[in-house]
Amino acid sequence: MSSTTPQSVATILQEIEQAFGCVPNLFQAYAKYPPLLEANWLKVKQILLNGTLKREVKEAIALRVSYDNKCNYCVTAHTAFLHSLGITEEQISGMLQGIYPDNFSEQDIALINFTREANQTWHQVDPDTLETLQGLGIEQAEILEALGTMELFIAFNHFANVMHIESDF
Repeated sequence: MSSTTPQSVATILQEIEQAFGCVPNLFQAYAKYPPLLEANWLKVKQILLNGTLKREVKEAIALRVSYDNKCNYCVTAHTAFLHSLGITEEQISGMLQGIYPDNFSEQDIALINFTREANQTWHQVDPDTLETLQGLGIEQAEILEALGTMELFIAFNHFANVMHIESDF
């Protein structure tokens, strides 16, 4: 039996609305099974909304992973979030081609490219890649945070696609 009560669902949905300005359809769908809502919201708070990586980098990871996984819902959502962070439509189009804004560092771009590789060919990622990232001055915790962001959006992509979640952005 779930420990998630109707009141705690309402509290979670209020937190989501405060964070995003609305309750996205994805979370409304999760709310139909409260333990899933609770677990995924906790992951979003810990991985996407907190951490050491810039929010723009995590949004770029979300965008690239979602684009590669053909999740129109998540591409639309993270395009909107990138716009809210001041990223232009031209810059977003560039990101989808592997061209990043000037405020993205070499380390940021390396992490985005790494998560894209891990998403697409996870079974072929060369162990030397981790050493290369660390050689760029990227801490192991930052690598894990980037991978956590990728992991979060792989799950969201699959859920949104299977459940045919309609875009609300």
